Amino acid sequence: MSRDMETRRAREAGMVAFMIGLYCRAHHGTEKGALCPDCAALADYARTRSARCPRMAEKTFCSTCPHPCYAPAMREGIRQVMRWAGPRMLLYHPVWALRHIANTLRHKLNQTGRSEENS
Repeated sequence: MSRDMETRRAREAGMVAFMIGLYCRAHHGTEKGALCPDCAALADYARTRSARCPRMAEKTFCSTCPHPCYAPAMREGIRQVMRWAGPRMLLYHPVWALRHIANTLRHKLNQTGRSEENS
């Protein structure tokens, strides 16, 4: 595995863990650095899926992957976390948030360009 890929996996895992932590503190009243059992299970699941992702080199985020590997219940759980914690990332980690916005826009522009080429 390339060093770039390792860095990307580590960055994604850190970001997801941080977002789950924010969500858990706000919704389940846990202390900073602690997770309730449900959120801990979601964080472990997300970390495992990211570590085993065969498409890490080509995808931007799991939400844009054409072959999602999350089980439906876990997908809904992570969607709830992302929907709540995403906007708050601008306050807690603006660089991560801006990088995510830039990557999302780049992905959408690439998808638009590809679909126009295929027409």
